[in-house]
Amino acid sequence: MRPKPLEATVMGSWPIPGWYEFYAGSVRQDGSRFGRVDREEAVRDAVGVVVADQLDSGLERVTDGEVQRVDFNLGFYDYLQGIQRLSSPRLWGAPGHDQRGKYTAMAPIEAPDGLGCVEEYRRFRQICPTKATKMPVPGPFTLAGCIGGGSVYESREAVTEALLPIVRKELIDLVAAGVDFIQLDEPSFACHPQEADYFLDVVRRTLAGIPVYTSMHMCFGNYRARAVGWRSYAPLFPAVGQAAVSQLAFEFASREMTEISLLKQLPETMDVAVGLVDVKNTWVEPVGLIVERIEQVLAILPPERVSVTPDCGFSQTPRHVALGKAANMVQAVRQVRAARGLAE
Repeated sequence: MRPKPLEATVMGSWPIPGWYEFYAGSVRQDGSRFGRVDREEAVRDAVGVVVADQLDSGLERVTDGEVQRVDFNLGFYDYLQGIQRLSSPRLWGAPGHDQRGKYTAMAPIEAPDGLGCVEEYRRFRQICPTKATKMPVPGPFTLAGCIGGGSVYESREAVTEALLPIVRKELIDLVAAGVDFIQLDEPSFACHPQEADYFLDVVRRTLAGIPVYTSMHMCFGNYRARAVGWRSYAPLFPAVGQAAVSQLAFEFASREMTEISLLKQLPETMDVAVGLVDVKNTWVEPVGLIVERIEQVLAILPPERVSVTPDCGFSQTPRHVALGKAANMVQAVRQVRAARGLAE
């Protein structure tokens, strides 16, 4: 399902409601306090809340806010067999990416029960049966970034190769469950652009034969609202235009629209999701500023190739701020459509 022109959507995640974060912490402390029905009730209620937030904001393509998982990718390691979690090298001081969970391979990596995405999608569709949606799934190269090879795999590339069929099977199962828009989250490419040919081959093999609209999200990291790499897309161009996807998703707002002209190098068949509100900033961008940013993009690309998004997921943004940003983003899209005579 190709997005409508200037479709206003989210990248994937939404702020976790405060009560649900308290509940999740309670489960981690003492899981015996909650039964199976209690847990199902809590997660369904959380999905319902974040869907309602997105619909109230006027967003046209919504998700479950990724509240059914831990971060955009950290919870997936719980589904993998053959890895062992390592102790964090730093527990105190300023929060940073070096505090993320790390693992080492102890045996060949397997995921006999999948990665849990199909269950997430089915629960979401029970709560939101008709609204346009997409399913974000972390790509194998990004997932491999938290797993050391140990004595099992000689390199990150070898870990990637082990994860690729696992991710691919999850995508196939999602399509069978009814998903028609898949977003492959691969921020690691933006942060490690040195092996473009290998990375593009990984993406091609991961998505080969997947018969739905596909997007690839490449940001510069947002763990605890912090970036992780040099924030320039220039090293990816023009190679990234060869990616075997329908759409590329970039962040521009946090960089004050720097490098927007790079979009001129993309082939005419490639759609783009442009991040035009900053998820790291607690300032709510005025509608007029977002309109100006949309017009900057439309000076380069026609509206039918453009979706309007936040820079990244909203999981690290205060909920009331995310609501304001999303609502203003939607209003800006409506103003541009009206000015250009585009249908709502």
